[in-house]
Amino acid sequence: MGQPFNSEKFRNSLVNYLNHLGYHNPTTSQQPLWQAVCLAIQDQLPKTSPKKAFASRHVNYLSMEFLLGRLTLNNLQNLGWTESIRNKLQEYDVQLVDLLECEHDPALGNGGLGRLAACFLDSMASIEQPATGYGLNYQYGLFRQSFTQGQQTESADDWDRDHYPWFCQSPIPAVEVGFGGQVHSKNGILQWIPDFQVIGKAHDIAIIGYRNHHQQPLRLWHASHPHPFNLKAFNLGHYANAESNAIEAEKITKVLYPNDNHAAGKRLRLMQQYFQCTCAITDIIYHHRQAGRPLAELPKYEVIQLNDTHPAIAIVELLRQLVDLYQWEWADAWQLTQQLFAYTNHTLMPEALECWDLHLFKRLLPRHYQLIEQIDAWFSATLKNHPDKQHYKTSNALLIKGHGKIRMANLSVIGSYAVNGVAKLHSRLVTEELFPEYAKLWPTKFTNVTNGITPRRWLLMCNPKLAELLNDTIGEQWQHDLSYLQSLENHLDNASFLQDYQDVKQSNKNNLAALIAQTTGIEINPEAMLDVQIKRLHEYKRQHLKLLHILALYQQLKTHPDPNLPPRVFLFAAKAAPGYDLAKNIIYAINQVAAVINHDPAVNQQLQIVFMPDYRVSLAEKIIPAADLSEQISTVGKEASGTGNMKLALNGALTVGTQDGANIEILDHVGAEHIFIFGQTVESARQLWQNEYHPEQILANNPQLQDILTLLKDGTFAQGNKQAFKPLVESLTTAGDPYLVLADFASYLDIQNKIDVRYQHPTTWFRSAAINTARCGIFSSDRAIRDYQQRIWLSDAQRIKG
Repeated sequence: MGQPFNSEKFRNSLVNYLNHLGYHNPTTSQQPLWQAVCLAIQDQLPKTSPKKAFASRHVNYLSMEFLLGRLTLNNLQNLGWTESIRNKLQEYDVQLVDLLECEHDPALGNGGLGRLAACFLDSMASIEQPATGYGLNYQYGLFRQSFTQGQQTESADDWDRDHYPWFCQSPIPAVEVGFGGQVHSKNGILQWIPDFQVIGKAHDIAIIGYRNHHQQPLRLWHASHPHPFNLKAFNLGHYANAESNAIEAEKITKVLYPNDNHAAGKRLRLMQQYFQCTCAITDIIYHHRQAGRPLAELPKYEVIQLNDTHPAIAIVELLRQLVDLYQWEWADAWQLTQQLFAYTNHTLMPEALECWDLHLFKRLLPRHYQLIEQIDAWFSATLKNHPDKQHYKTSNALLIKGHGKIRMANLSVIGSYAVNGVAKLHSRLVTEELFPEYAKLWPTKFTNVTNGITPRRWLLMCNPKLAELLNDTIGEQWQHDLSYLQSLENHLDNASFLQDYQDVKQSNKNNLAALIAQTTGIEINPEAMLDVQIKRLHEYKRQHLKLLHILALYQQLKTHPDPNLPPRVFLFAAKAAPGYDLAKNIIYAINQVAAVINHDPAVNQQLQIVFMPDYRVSLAEKIIPAADLSEQISTVGKEASGTGNMKLALNGALTVGTQDGANIEILDHVGAEHIFIFGQTVESARQLWQNEYHPEQILANNPQLQDILTLLKDGTFAQGNKQAFKPLVESLTTAGDPYLVLADFASYLDIQNKIDVRYQHPTTWFRSAAINTARCGIFSSDRAIRDYQQRIWLSDAQRIKG
């Protein structure tokens, strides 16, 4: 049961906050009213959660991203107050649905990594796993995306963090964080004297559990300088220098992932990561000691989960604090450190496995560099003394790589007691391809925890009509335990239920069509199949394979019109990193092809393309419930897991995908007849790469592909500009097609033809869609968190006792 809502207290708080904001009644403009409503809701939240005996340690979840999405409706839903607030606002002729649109998505994350972290925080609060999330309080996030003549344009994503009403006061002491300087020895004790220091101040967001009175903090750190204004410099006329310290400090938390294709960007990224980790480690130790516990018992009560390699420097920072601040012996400090950390790997992509330039690292963090050398020496001695040491004579296992690079993924494995991948295939490849030396050395260290998504946001909140249908059909227990969706299978032969299910999907498509028209000016056919590819723009995710399919259909309809071909709306949403030129060129190509096809009366009754700008959580919440087809077509072996595939399948979109990541597990659960699998296997793809794959051989034997690439080269879709899509075409040809787009093209077209046939039989299609909903309960993040509890977060003593 949720916390009871106090109507009178809410009214009084609302009026007080409006007065404080300079407004005097609830009929004022929407933005201040939304802020006042959120603050008034917070007044009713308990200051602390009830104390209970927990089965596992307190989790400290370190992530550079927390892609929360809008929190107001999510919090009302979890509290059980939605109807109460809606009714209260109607007394003032204010509609809650209108008020909710005032909220910007907090710009604290970008992609799947950050959204997974948000789902995990929700689940930890909902199943009452004690936890604190640690991240950075970015001012601007990544960027806001718009299109100018088809090209991606970036602008600052200012989400107005200084007036965000869901922040709550944090009583946490500020943290001093140093950079640069020298390491000195005094009486045999090493002392780091930084030459520049910043202050970390904590801002908490309460993560509210589902109907359980439980909440716990997401702690976000903001960087500032202890002396932001230098009056002496100002009085001497050095006006620009007077605030240089403040500018240098505050840029650490200005932007999520500053562009790092230059030296200054790399330096800033490393500063961000170290700042976050130092604040987190200092806070963890502070609370542990405040509880009256000795440092030696840290692993008994705490675990630090690294969400990818971005926070890996926390391993070295804990070691530094134990050795330098608390005067521990190095060996004892290192042993404790290895008992405290666990590492989640999210990628097999070499470019995503962070390596820091040794000289940059040494200049910025000189004491940490010394400690990394000690860790490297310890690891080398471990290998030297291992009975199978002949298997480890490889540079892949070394912490410090040749050519002056520090491998943060290697540090994460060496410094952690547990390492997990995020899908069964991915976890296998982590041990076989990414870390084979470590898997031989520490076989029990590696495990799998398949990702999950929170059903509160990704069904109950974003798809209320389907949620209502589920409640009416199988009851409400699925909201607490998604495995109860299995009972939906008892209704799959009920024609009335399947019609209701189809009606829900059509209603969601109608709503999305209205949003698309409002956002882009494009009037789509809401009766058409909605074919959706929504994810970060990257070569390995292969949005350009989807583009080739669209061009194949375009050619087909131009040369051999087929009125029986079911109409499709192809919907894309994705951001390309600012420095990723090829990804931007793919966006440009899709937009230019869309501009031609959408205005061609010969094809636009059957083909339409929409690229929705500024993809974010609140937009995904509109797209996912409406989707018919979920494109999960990443190159096999490259997608660790995916969670968009889970969200779409849960909401009744059929998946077309490669045998990769969690697609395999969706296949296992929904059955081969309710998913569309195509393309290479991991083994066949590996053989292609090992045998020097030549895309030109595929082109030579496929006239259709030749014609499609000619369309991209001859200016047809670029007002005659034959160079417009040169980077895209070259990536598929002279650059070697590294992600096997051409190798999978024929298989992809074949499966798409089968999809067309299936979609022409609505009863069959929507029965499969309902089966996807019924069988995807396993992909709840509640289940994933329980897996972490049982496989990773229980202490050794708890596992033995269990």
